[in-house]
Amino acid sequence: MENLYDLIVVGGGIVGMATAYKINTRNPDKKILVLEKEGEVAAHQTGHNSGVIHSGIYYKPNSYKAKLCVNGRRELVAFAKEHNVPHDICGKVIVATKQSELAHMNKVFNNGLANGVEGIERINSVQIKEIEPYCEGIEGIWVPCTGIIGFAAVTRKYRELFEAKFPQSKVLTNCAAKAFEHHADYTTVVASKGTFNTKYLITAGGLQADRLAAGAGAPSEAHIVGFRGDYFDLTEQGKSKVKNLIYPVPNPEFPFLGVHFTRMIDGTVECGPNAVFVFKREGYGKTDFSLGDTIEALKFKGTWNLFTKHWRFGLDEYRRAFSKKRFLTGLQQLIPSLTMDDLQPGRAGVRAMAISAEGETLDDFKIEAKDNMLHVINAPSPAATASLAIGNAIADMAAGQFGFY
Repeated sequence: MENLYDLIVVGGGIVGMATAYKINTRNPDKKILVLEKEGEVAAHQTGHNSGVIHSGIYYKPNSYKAKLCVNGRRELVAFAKEHNVPHDICGKVIVATKQSELAHMNKVFNNGLANGVEGIERINSVQIKEIEPYCEGIEGIWVPCTGIIGFAAVTRKYRELFEAKFPQSKVLTNCAAKAFEHHADYTTVVASKGTFNTKYLITAGGLQADRLAAGAGAPSEAHIVGFRGDYFDLTEQGKSKVKNLIYPVPNPEFPFLGVHFTRMIDGTVECGPNAVFVFKREGYGKTDFSLGDTIEALKFKGTWNLFTKHWRFGLDEYRRAFSKKRFLTGLQQLIPSLTMDDLQPGRAGVRAMAISAEGETLDDFKIEAKDNMLHVINAPSPAATASLAIGNAIADMAAGQFGFY
């Protein structure tokens, strides 16, 4: 049969590329095709995140997030060292600025201990300033194993190794999967560069995850809703106020980490993000709009249930999205000496949030299996950090579902 592959992976983000690489490494005789609709891999969530190598301290013990983040971080750092991917294990501080945050900070610390995050320690206000002289806090957590990296560069390295080691396999960019036709023992993927046949199919579409699964005949109960995060960069004078990474204690009632400071691998320092509902799934501008995306999101009752639960937080996030002064006020909780002159407009990213019909966010990774298919439905942060471990987990699933070993 023409254009027959053992496996097609739809989605060339970091999870899709790690999955293809890991499965081919275990099964070097298999012919694998990765389809990516953009002109390069890592074009969306992977290439628009903050580049933080997460430790695994935040996540519920024994969750997939916790296990895969810790294991994936260690494997990622080893991979970066082996393949000369620029990175820096610089550590970070998680800072409590008020007494009401201490109880949850203690829970975060205990999660880190339970998850086996190495080297973490509680620190006082004096120790915070020894690490970050401009940061003000009453207590904190020092997380030495956290670092920074460029995840787009990591994904490009996965692709390079995948295509070099397995010449029968390949990545096709500018090739969007349009439809799926199921036959007795294979599936035809109708794409913008032709039709391709495969014995097995994996989709890892990020912001398009639910649509890909539904299009392949395996609709998920979860629905993807996009949230944009806007960042500011620190100016040259502002950069002197941040050495590495400064995070707040997350609000347990709000499904985002809150604004934080990140030194990027190129030496710039960014601060943010906020989190606002997007009217276009892949819309990185504040006024980007897609009628189809908006109608689809607002027709889903889970969207309205989510809004109802978090409307106060959401309103505040929208205000900060259009007000530099409000954004600055949030940042000054951690670094009071920051001024308007320390901030300049930065980039934006869009996060795919999977939610249920009840408006509950899916906190953990979610991969659904059906027949000859696996669908990555939810792969939120720390998926980039955990990408190699996620690839291993999907390879394990493929062994059971597809007979790949």
